[in-house]
Amino acid sequence: MDRKMANRKLIRLSQLKSKLAAEKLEEIDWVTFGVIVKKVTPQSTNNGRTFSIWRLNDLRDLSQYVSLFLFGEVHKEHWKTDQGTV
Repeated sequence: MDRKMANRKLIRLSQLKSKLAAEKLEEIDWVTFGVIVKKVTPQSTNNGRTFSIWRLNDLRDLSQYVSLFLFGEVHKEHWKTDQGTV
């Protein structure tokens, strides 16, 4: 993990909103980790494309979360991922 994180900045999911407002994250090599705390049953768009929605949290502040929408191949490959997975 030390090798993978070398020269990267860890930003907690619960800090992401404030960091996006204060820093130019597109200029930084940064990493975040999240736990799937909620999964919505896969849904379909008006044109028939199926997608998933996951709620991710860093378990530090349960009121702060990120909603992740999975479409296309990402949805097909990962929609069965269990809640609680990091």
